[in-house]
Amino acid sequence: MVKISIIIPVYNVEKFLKKCLTSVVEQTLKDIEIICINDGSKDKSLHILNSFAEKDNRIIVINQSNQGQSCARNAGLEIATGEYIGFVDSDDWIDIDFYEKLYTTAKKYNADIAAAGIKRLRPYKWKYHLKIKCEEYTEDTNKKFRLCDVPDKCYVWNKIYKTSELKRYNIIFEPHVFYEDRCFTAEVLVKLKGLVSVPDTYYNYWTNNKSTVKTKSPKKDGDSVYTYNKMIKYLKDNNINLDHYFLELKKIKLFGLTILKIKTYTNRKEYLLCNCIKFKIKQFVSKK
Repeated sequence: MVKISIIIPVYNVEKFLKKCLTSVVEQTLKDIEIICINDGSKDKSLHILNSFAEKDNRIIVINQSNQGQSCARNAGLEIATGEYIGFVDSDDWIDIDFYEKLYTTAKKYNADIAAAGIKRLRPYKWKYHLKIKCEEYTEDTNKKFRLCDVPDKCYVWNKIYKTSELKRYNIIFEPHVFYEDRCFTAEVLVKLKGLVSVPDTYYNYWTNNKSTVKTKSPKKDGDSVYTYNKMIKYLKDNNINLDHYFLELKKIKLFGLTILKIKTYTNRKEYLLCNCIKFKIKQFVSKK
């Protein structure tokens, strides 16, 4: 059994794919399998995958018709053989010691989940999107949500998950639905037992304006509302304390520029004036 199965859904990402794959094959943790699902790409993505697979026998390439990211991830889950499972989006990349630190720390605590920090990158700047300050283990469900900043950041890819527990609870992604991360993340944090936070290694989240999430459509808008409502209901049904969690973001624009962001929480709103007008009010709170 390999230590980690890394699942990478791929769709029309020839511009980013080499950097993503290089960051995975060069991991300091060598005992991994890399499952790449080409989800009907029309560019050179499949050619890039095959060229990497020819040089590295840890890479498995699945070629399927376009079914969406949730189905691509499920296809990877079906054949994964690793002790743990991780996910990488094909336009992102990971620090070279990312999986070694996650795996070593997970084994240290026999944790079902290990979670690392996130850097969010744009063409000319980056920032910490989630910074893990210390190594901390918990089996308290609400604390797991706080450590991962969920539901604000319902990402699957900055974590690893014990495969036996995913199979035990039959946790998969809802097929043919966008924003499938939300419900998957909520379910694993509720059902899987222990989580440990892992500092000093990062998932690098590239803000790709042509990504699946960034490109808009009525289907995506509908799925966003559907998955959001389903996630919130699931959290309330499982007694997750949502008082401190960011639930909704509204942007007010002028001439195409965002001038005001309104963050809605369960018990308050925050109003943020944006950088485009030279200054920012970091927090102004009004009670509902």
